[in-house]
Amino acid sequence: MTRKYFGTDGIRGTANQEPMTAEIALKVGKSAGRKFAGRGDSRHRVVIGKDTRLSGYMVEPALTAGFTSVGMDVILVGPLPTPAIALLTRSLRADLGVMISASHNSFQDNGIKLFGPDGYKLSDEVEKSIEADIIDDSNIRLAEPALLGRAQRLDDARGRYIEFAKSSFPRNQLLKGLKIVVDCAHGAAYKVAPTVLWELEAEVIAMGVAPNGFNINDGCGSTSPEAMCARVVAEGADLGIALDGDADRLLICDEKGRLIDGDQLMALIARTWQEREKLQGGGIVSTVMSNMGLEKYLAGHGLTLARTAVGDRYVVEHMREYGFNVGGEQSGHIVLSDYSTTGDGLIAALQILSVIVEKGRPVSEVCHNFDPFPQILKNVRFKSTDPLLSEKVKRVISEGEKRLGAEGRLLIRKSGTEPLIRIMGEGINDALVSEIVDQIVEEVTASVG
Repeated sequence: MTRKYFGTDGIRGTANQEPMTAEIALKVGKSAGRKFAGRGDSRHRVVIGKDTRLSGYMVEPALTAGFTSVGMDVILVGPLPTPAIALLTRSLRADLGVMISASHNSFQDNGIKLFGPDGYKLSDEVEKSIEADIIDDSNIRLAEPALLGRAQRLDDARGRYIEFAKSSFPRNQLLKGLKIVVDCAHGAAYKVAPTVLWELEAEVIAMGVAPNGFNINDGCGSTSPEAMCARVVAEGADLGIALDGDADRLLICDEKGRLIDGDQLMALIARTWQEREKLQGGGIVSTVMSNMGLEKYLAGHGLTLARTAVGDRYVVEHMREYGFNVGGEQSGHIVLSDYSTTGDGLIAALQILSVIVEKGRPVSEVCHNFDPFPQILKNVRFKSTDPLLSEKVKRVISEGEKRLGAEGRLLIRKSGTEPLIRIMGEGINDALVSEIVDQIVEEVTASVG
């Protein structure tokens, strides 16, 4: 069965349009609730969190109705980062966790991410079975009136996550003396991230902490970090931390306002954990998007880079199967399985801050570990016809690969979350890479009309 509703990161789309309607959310709740509530005779429960989008007020009660209708109790925790929901699902012994978020997308979009009782995202097989129920939910058995689920709010959910995050930071260290700009993207971490940094004694300059339902990721956060970089320079701060809407990814900028992407951050964590004899798997896991410079850097220290398809779920699957404890994406999703089952921007930031405190040197020195190969990424939007099926597009891609040879690579793929063709070129010769990418963009654009 072809996946119709689930992408690489749950269900996602424009709010109040299929698949992100109240009706679909209701069916997801009924289907997922029945699958996980039907595993025994005792009462079962689900943790539901969300970010700050206006449409969360529509999706949350629809999911709640679906879950309670099949006899599952609902614990509502309000706006919290995605990794907090994965954590609470495990710590509260819940059978299921749900995060209502479209991550780095603008407020018009929303999404539904599902976690199993172990805090990991559901398998493709389970998602496919939920899709089947969305298409035809007539076979879902509803609960008897006396067995309907109940819904309640958990008042200390935020505090639980704050204490967990702080516990990941070395007990013998504090952030005293560091001035940190943190941009929370008007999203799910707008309260917890500044609080954690402040309680660890940093001087905190908070941005993106006034959500109004419409401004999530709007010119702020990890997808628009320019304002954070400028603020770091203006305030004379030591560094900046930018999270996305659901705080499962981050970017950092140094004291000069220069961005440091996920590849550099993973390199620093890998090398530090190797020195501390904490790194497992003999290297790290990342996606096909990670820079060749990262691979070269790791090899120089006797470490490997295992590449997966794009999407943190594939990174996590590889980590679990082969025993790695560090993985992530260039975009800033960083998974540290010693602490979390999914990407956690705040936990990753605290690991980086620990190294900065330990070394006592400027962030520009600590976090720059390798010179990346020139890499260019461009996007082309399409509607229905897949432009990658065009023979002309295939030919220009093949020609580009031959021209780059062993000194570069091309990666052309459809986005798993948006109707975009992502065209990435990488190689030693910047001008050649740029020329080849532009030629592919031109042909892809022509094929979509």
